[in-house]
Amino acid sequence: MTGNHQTLALLLFSGFVAVTLGITTWVSRNRHGSAEEFYAGGRLFSPMENGFAIAGDYMSAASFLGVTGLIALYGYDGMLYVVGFFVAWIVVLLLVAELVRNCGRFTLADVVAARMSERPVRIAAGTSSVTVSVLYLVAQMVGAGSLVSLLLGGTSTAARVWTVIGVGALMVIYVSLGGMRATTWIQIVKAVLLLSTTVALTVLVLVRFHGNVDQLLLSAADRSGHGLAFLAPGLKYGGDWTARFDFMSLGLALVLGTAGLPHILSRFYTVPTARAARRSVIWSIGLVGGFYLMTIVLGFAAAAIVGPDAMRKSNAAGNTAVPLLALDLGGANSTGGTVLFAIVAAVAFATILAVVAGITLASSASVAHDLYASLRRPSAKPYSEVAVARTAAVGIGVVAIALGLLARDLNVAFLVGLAFAVAASANLPVLLYSLFWRGFTTRGAVWAVYGGLIPALVLVLLSPVVSGSPDSLFPGVDFQFFPLQNPGIVSIPLGFLSGWLGTVTSTEVPDEAKHAETEVRALTGAGAV
Repeated sequence: MTGNHQTLALLLFSGFVAVTLGITTWVSRNRHGSAEEFYAGGRLFSPMENGFAIAGDYMSAASFLGVTGLIALYGYDGMLYVVGFFVAWIVVLLLVAELVRNCGRFTLADVVAARMSERPVRIAAGTSSVTVSVLYLVAQMVGAGSLVSLLLGGTSTAARVWTVIGVGALMVIYVSLGGMRATTWIQIVKAVLLLSTTVALTVLVLVRFHGNVDQLLLSAADRSGHGLAFLAPGLKYGGDWTARFDFMSLGLALVLGTAGLPHILSRFYTVPTARAARRSVIWSIGLVGGFYLMTIVLGFAAAAIVGPDAMRKSNAAGNTAVPLLALDLGGANSTGGTVLFAIVAAVAFATILAVVAGITLASSASVAHDLYASLRRPSAKPYSEVAVARTAAVGIGVVAIALGLLARDLNVAFLVGLAFAVAASANLPVLLYSLFWRGFTTRGAVWAVYGGLIPALVLVLLSPVVSGSPDSLFPGVDFQFFPLQNPGIVSIPLGFLSGWLGTVTSTEVPDEAKHAETEVRALTGAGAV
């Protein structure tokens, strides 16, 4: 990469950081420090603003970098992520958004604890939320490392380490100083930048191929080295029955996982009413749908224009497909190519920064509002929940940085798929049972969370992701016993089964009055915070 690329990209990125730090500083001077302000931004955002913020939260490095890279490398099979990520919003719209906004206050645990014994439920849900958030954060850190490696023209370990540390430090600043209000405005700015950049790249691709999508697809197939098999199912997931089950497992995780993501659920509390929450989701569906349609075009364009060899040389997992495509579309070794590459790299960095801020805020809220509030001894000196949340943001940042450096060679979309699997296994069962099952009990809630969370994590540890193959985190050892890379097909049913089993074996008598109260509140909004 030339000095011009580096300088311009770093200047644009520095400009975004300066603007977002300005937003954070301004917000920190105009807040009153309450929990509602820190966790939910005072519930003052309009449906359109919140819709852009939700889309900004969702369109992460996995979407912009990882999904495009997978489509560029695997063609049709890479599109599974696009379909899964988008279809998941139908589940959110129909089953979750309005009901969660009516029943909760700040976190997932609020919804469940409304009719259960609070302490065990909050500890379980808080633990699960933090785990999912850390897994999601790791993917963003890996994306940051891949980008800076490309920007500096090499694979310098020191550069990756300092980039990941820098991203972690910035996310802690955003969350600690600005809370939800600053994070939301950062998401809105980032969503507008990302959508604008994606539209511009898509238009340039269509101009290059004279609007002929057939020519684009055939060129991608020809350059891929796989011929027409590139445009048919089976290149990545159709080789044998193990690969097919992996395909089904990943599909389940993507479709069901969004409804259990803590940083998405927390967004429904930033609007004043349940109707506004539903309208926020409709806005986000339109924005996210348009974005993913364009990532399909960009993925096949990267295969056709850049080629798989150049992508793998830059990053084995394909995480740098979009910046390389931008460089070629603008004209390699030209001013136009330099400018376009720099813009895409800066927007990708902005994407990573904004998403890690949102995830860190959600996970620190779970630590303070659920875990600290439940585990603190009555005789202990009381600290403000907001102060605990700020401290938790630092700890979560350190853990995410360490894991991000460990997983630096994995595809970011694949890593997010693991986070979705854990969310669908641990959070979704307890959420749906709490909202719709009259006889659900505290034991059922705790078993549903741990019955999905623990198997999901254990199966990942025993899978080819961690050991037993050249692409594993630890390729030199082999303790692989589970053949699939994504545990969703096993762990999601186990989460639902554990919740049912815990309930039917419980001696606790379900509180009919509390269920009736929750049902009325969920469906009408009466008594909602």
